Amino acid sequence: MAALRYSGLDDTDSEDELPPCWEQRTTKDGWVYYANHTEEKTQWEHPKTGKRKRIAGDLPYGWEQETDENGQVFFVDHINKRTTYLDPRLAFTVDENPTRPTTRQRYDASTTAMEILQGRDFTGKVVVVTGANSGIGFETAKSFALHGAHVILACRNMTRANEAVSRILGEWRKAKVEAMTLDLALLRSVQHFAQAFKAKNVSLHVLVCNAAAFALPWSLTKDGLETTFQVNHLGHFFLVQLLQDVLCCSAPARVVVVSSESHRFTDINDSSGKLDFSRLSPSKSDYWAMLAYNRSKLCNILFSNELHRRLSPRGVTSNAVHPGNMMYSSIHRNWWVYTLLFTLARPFTKSMNQLAVRTLHLRTI
Repeated sequence: MAALRYSGLDDTDSEDELPPCWEQRTTKDGWVYYANHTEEKTQWEHPKTGKRKRIAGDLPYGWEQETDENGQVFFVDHINKRTTYLDPRLAFTVDENPTRPTTRQRYDASTTAMEILQGRDFTGKVVVVTGANSGIGFETAKSFALHGAHVILACRNMTRANEAVSRILGEWRKAKVEAMTLDLALLRSVQHFAQAFKAKNVSLHVLVCNAAAFALPWSLTKDGLETTFQVNHLGHFFLVQLLQDVLCCSAPARVVVVSSESHRFTDINDSSGKLDFSRLSPSKSDYWAMLAYNRSKLCNILFSNELHRRLSPRGVTSNAVHPGNMMYSSIHRNWWVYTLLFTLARPFTKSMNQLAVRTLHLRTI
């Protein structure tokens, strides 16, 4: 049909093809009606199938609905720089009494972050993403922002965070996105972030605990804890505790903790099976960077599971996710050996846009 072709969508359903002189239109509230230009009449039923239909889902990515000076609704395609009075969602109409789908949306290793949110509208939702100035965090934040969410990039380096905000606004000038200071290696900074966020008097629907450090040389934070443990786990743990009341008041809400499959290759218990706190924040003589990372990721999963057990009755869901094999990130920048290994393996791994899929998918299920 002409409407579908104009929207860049092919008509593949011959049953719904309109007879000559008929036109498909939509009302402001999403119902489809049909105009017969020969007989100068309109009707709700499709002239061939007799079915009544309505618009399904949200506008495609890059489209926006506006109203002209006469009060008539039209649609703006920001990607292709064009406008039309034909609703691009006419390709996705459903029967008036649809049956609930029995299958979920499928995705595979090649699916990108933007594709996983296709058709979703997060207008009115508030999302906080830690470590969002690059990598998975940036792709996650960008995807939420370009689908209408109010996104806060919680980052240590404000120069890079503001650059990330500018990149998102460069793709869509109306995106609601901002940066706030959060240094997970300093518990006082975590507390200041929580206070500043609460001062905004907004809800919090999604909190993505994404920031992480990898292959760091041994060091202690100003709080006296091993840096990898505090940045990857304890800082996020403290942040969630401080924002827990906001999450519950915003229910349904979700916490997504970005962990790693490497959590399987470590243990935090001693020989008797009890928790060994010395393994969480080890001394310099007992420190191995890879093991410290693995233990912090195990803590992420244990924390997420317990958080879900405690808060799910109050409408807050918590999930831990392994994003996939990650070689495009700068997380390996602290040691040249890891940089070399990551570079050699890069052709066989996913891009950052693909790695963000699992984080985003958890918010859509």
